[in-house]
Amino acid sequence: MLTDKEGREIRSRFKIFRHKVYLNTCSQGALSDAVEGGLNEYIASWHEQGSPWETWVERYEAARTAFAEFIHASPDEVAIVTSVSAGINGIASALNFRERNKVVMGEFEFPTMGHVWLGQRVRGADVQFAQAEGNSISPAAYEKVIDRNTLIVPLTHVCFKNGFRSHIGEIEKMAHSAGALVMLDDYQDCGTRPIDVKAMNLDFYVTGTLKYLLGPPGLAFLYVRKELISSLAPTVTGWFGQANPFAYDPQHFDLSPSARRFESGSPSVPNVYAAMPGFQMLEEIGMDNVASHIAKLAQSLLNGARDLGILVKTPAASAGPLVVLQCNDSGQLLQKLAQSGIVASNRFDGLRVSFHVYNTLDDVDAVIEVLRKNMHLLAVAPATAASHD
Repeated sequence: MLTDKEGREIRSRFKIFRHKVYLNTCSQGALSDAVEGGLNEYIASWHEQGSPWETWVERYEAARTAFAEFIHASPDEVAIVTSVSAGINGIASALNFRERNKVVMGEFEFPTMGHVWLGQRVRGADVQFAQAEGNSISPAAYEKVIDRNTLIVPLTHVCFKNGFRSHIGEIEKMAHSAGALVMLDDYQDCGTRPIDVKAMNLDFYVTGTLKYLLGPPGLAFLYVRKELISSLAPTVTGWFGQANPFAYDPQHFDLSPSARRFESGSPSVPNVYAAMPGFQMLEEIGMDNVASHIAKLAQSLLNGARDLGILVKTPAASAGPLVVLQCNDSGQLLQKLAQSGIVASNRFDGLRVSFHVYNTLDDVDAVIEVLRKNMHLLAVAPATAASHD
């Protein structure tokens, strides 16, 4: 557990808190001095050396190793890509839909996941969705559609629009028992708690750096379980996916024996320099400390909202990082928060408030105060609504 002093020291490294209450990490992590320093280091290398590609590739490989350690994988199981979309597309392109053709996913996936797999229908994919009940999807909903014809089950760890956390363990066992592969999209959670892809028994894992990993957009990671790599030949590829990119041989197709085969063009070097300090900072703080701090903040907001009678889209037992409140007018409520110097976001009828290690209980109190003054913009339980008439 972080002390108040440690919390203040962490917060002081993010300049935005000098003038804003920042609660929008679900869209973009706040910029730290460490990440800014990484960008400056890249700029300095460019100024001083012009084109130090050997140095830049060394940093690129260091990022692969560092992220692999972060998720308890080996570097050979990690591909560095420009976006989660690129990572998923690489896997989709490597699968065939002849013997098994069903793709099963929940209704709460981010659009990328749905769009990539729906795009595979021309190759024979049969995409089916596990249906939600309210703001949750039960393992039983997956059980209805997973069968021996299922090829892959993509899962979101935390839903971007309501904060629901999927039952990963139960669904993973169900999918693997049916002989299906399991992919986890962890974009809305990676960086908020310890992650061990081996313990979770995942086949594929994707996430990006711009949210809770506290880095820039334009960089993402794909984990592929080592035993699967040699059997997957992506057709979405490029020169950095080859065994020897620097052979400069356009007439031979020789994929890397590692997960690097899922990479494509020249790496996004500035983003590599900026990304590493973000997740290295989190490791220095300690992921258990990060997780417990976030859980405390999320529960405080959940409790405060329910005390006001506000309908909450996020399950009561949520440990964060995303809490979503149901609104009558989420856009106008977002403006009211902005007028008080609070940065949040909205999706559909939900106000999204997301927490990270740099937030405090004072931030929660600031949000609650704005909510209290604008109850007409929020959806409330019937009894509470009557009391405000």
